[in-house]
Amino acid sequence: MIRSKTSLTAKSLLAWLRLTKRKRTYAELDRFRRSIESSQAKGDRGPIRAIRRRFDVERSEVDGRPCYTIRPRRGGVAKRVLYFHGGAYVHQIQHDHWRFFGRLIDRTGCSVTVPIYPLAPDHQCPETTAFVRRAYDEFAAVTEPEDRIVMGDSAGAGIALGLTKALRDEGRPVPKETVLLSPWLDLTMSHPAQPALDERDPYLALTGLNEAARLYSGPLPRTDPRLSPLSGDLSGLGALTVYIGTKDVLLADARRLHTLCTEQGVPLGYHEYEGMIHAWMLASIPEAKLALEEIAHLVDRSLVKSV
Repeated sequence: MIRSKTSLTAKSLLAWLRLTKRKRTYAELDRFRRSIESSQAKGDRGPIRAIRRRFDVERSEVDGRPCYTIRPRRGGVAKRVLYFHGGAYVHQIQHDHWRFFGRLIDRTGCSVTVPIYPLAPDHQCPETTAFVRRAYDEFAAVTEPEDRIVMGDSAGAGIALGLTKALRDEGRPVPKETVLLSPWLDLTMSHPAQPALDERDPYLALTGLNEAARLYSGPLPRTDPRLSPLSGDLSGLGALTVYIGTKDVLLADARRLHTLCTEQGVPLGYHEYEGMIHAWMLASIPEAKLALEEIAHLVDRSLVKSV
């Protein structure tokens, strides 16, 4: 599905990003490295105050790292979302993520579990992947297979797809739904269309993404499926859904996923929004509200009220 109309609010956001030169954070290596230091210096602060006021928040630990589960205070349902946040594997979870979780819970009554996974450069792919797997095992232990939804944005979407593929390869039940928001699916950053997309993207840039990929991958080749889950067999993964915008440097690989799924006969819910930037579905714009309604329908599939 391709949506071609861009709202005035979204156009204003794009203009603001260009006016404030937000792209420089990813386009200039020194700025990008400083952004990593600044983000990680804040440490884990957990859900924002607005979320704690309105929902029940439970903090647990996996390997000594925090894992938050947010639940409605009444009228909840059985469906549970395991969400991996974006941030190029180097940036902490942001306020927009927590606000998005609140909107999703309000709309569906689901619970959202958010593991705060270890970040590069201090922690690299093997450690993060092992943490993700243990976080999933704890999530699965208290959630029926038909109620499991794995979701993520950007780097977190790459984690989500890699996790679902690993579960399939081991013969374990895969999540009912895997939802990928502006996914970073290939850390090689080798698609020939990406330089042109870089010029259109007002937020991300190949310079910063390549640096993040270097820090996260360490000695592993970037073709390793834990880093680049786009490659290989895509069958048997349950329901797959992608959301992407046309002003996102990661668009080329999302389209490639669409092509590969078509070639392999794998159903894919593909939603491409004209003029949208990276992770636009977390923003406060009309297109994000529309995407939220669509994502809520994925959560609502075969929804059963909790007793």
